Amino acid sequence: MRPLNLIGSFARASLQKDLAYRANFWISLLHSCINLAVGVFSLQILFHQIETLKGWTQAEALSLLGVYLIISSLRGLFIGPSLDALAGIGQEIWNGNFDFSLLKPIPVQFMVSFRFWNFYALLDLFLGSAVLVFANTQGSTLTIQNILLFLIGLIYAVVILYAVLLAFTALTFWSPGFLFTWVFDALFQLARYPVTIYPPWLRMILTWIIPVGMMTTIPTQVLHGKVPWEIIGWSAISSTILLIFSSWFFNRAVQRYSSASS
Repeated sequence: MRPLNLIGSFARASLQKDLAYRANFWISLLHSCINLAVGVFSLQILFHQIETLKGWTQAEALSLLGVYLIISSLRGLFIGPSLDALAGIGQEIWNGNFDFSLLKPIPVQFMVSFRFWNFYALLDLFLGSAVLVFANTQGSTLTIQNILLFLIGLIYAVVILYAVLLAFTALTFWSPGFLFTWVFDALFQLARYPVTIYPPWLRMILTWIIPVGMMTTIPTQVLHGKVPWEIIGWSAISSTILLIFSSWFFNRAVQRYSSASS
């Protein structure tokens, strides 16, 4: 139970910090609404010209947008703030404050993964969930099995997201002057659309090298019964392998860190 208690303490400290700047709530709400509006209007414009997009209906594409917003919100809730504090501009690897994280009597990967939370990201989570529910009331026929498989696939998608971001963060130890997570951010924008619409070479990159397609497209396809349920098993294997590799890679990268006092 100690890890859960630590996560609770980290979350409470972050919540107190967020509540100290309440104006940020309205700024975050405005940003979330604009982000949602841009995504929805883009799909409206697109499907005003065509009936389907590589076999995707408008309702299915809207479901994909909802999944994208949900995963983005979970990243903004705890994964992003914690890892950005380590490898962002002017942060711990740059200024040497990573020394203090290494001195704490808890595993360093756990420390840098859960210590900071951004509860304003719950706004995106609410809006993404609302989009997903609305999209699946537009003539979609869902089964209990597909919904359960979708939820399982969503969990694996978050694991993949964390593993990829952890690996990109680890690269910063080799080159602190380059923000590798910004590269991921640019590619992740492509995940708001079905991965099947991209050229084969890009589709391969987004599925097997930097698997943003596995984070959004596959859970949405499972929800609508467009792929066999066995794909969830492959997602489980892929996410487990990727998480193990990322953890090993991160811990090896930490060994390259030069202490500010050395």
